[in-house]
Amino acid sequence: VQLQASGGGLVQAGGSLRLSCAASGNIFSINYMGWYRQAPGKQRELVAAERSSGSIDYADSVKGRFTITRDNAKNTLYLQMNSLKPEDTAVYFCTANVDTMTWATMEMLKDDYWGQGTQVTVSS
Repeated sequence: VQLQASGGGLVQAGGSLRLSCAASGNIFSINYMGWYRQAPGKQRELVAAERSSGSIDYADSVKGRFTITRDNAKNTLYLQMNSLKPEDTAVYFCTANVDTMTWATMEMLKDDYWGQGTQVTVSS
């Protein structure tokens, strides 16, 4: 399973960006997809996540500004980021908890996968 993140860039404060994360490979089902971010010198933190049930979690710092959506047909996760602030500057990573099926043995595995990260820089 591969996660390909894209959409990062440089934007002025108050601007918007849309991140995309496309999952591909031997995917039977996706249980959870989310975005995390890591700023220099800081720990990786949850930004937003969506479960297969449809429940969504947002970090308090992004509520009302960021919106997470998912296209199940395309196995793609999006993060619309509006009213960006300099403190949103970080590398953004997508993650997914995925069920994969080995049909030869009928074995189902559940595992977490991470994308390569995309840089978001917000200038003041």
